[in-house]
Amino acid sequence: MTLILELPDNKEKALKAKARAQGVSAEQYATQVLSRDLEQSVSAPAGTDNRPISQVIAEIMADVPAEIRAQLPKDGASEHDHYIYGWPKRHA
Repeated sequence: MTLILELPDNKEKALKAKARAQGVSAEQYATQVLSRDLEQSVSAPAGTDNRPISQVIAEIMADVPAEIRAQLPKDGASEHDHYIYGWPKRHA
C-alpha cells in the first residue's frame, strides 16, 4: 500500500530528525511508528493498562510523602467499607 502524507514543515523536519537519529529513512521511521501503534491498538484497547494493579498502586503511592503514608490505616484493605462508608469494622 502506498500512503501519501501532507505534513507541515515543522512536523516533516521533526520526522526526518527522528529518522536520522534512528539511522533509517523518514519512510522507514514512519512505517515503524505506525506499525508499533497499530500493534498496540490490536493487543490492548485504547486507554487500557496491562500492568499489574500492584505496580500501578506502587507508582501512585511513591508520590505520597512518608508522613502521610504513616497516617493511613493499616487495615485499610480489609476494612475498606468502614473507611469508605462508615460501616462497622468486620474485625474489631
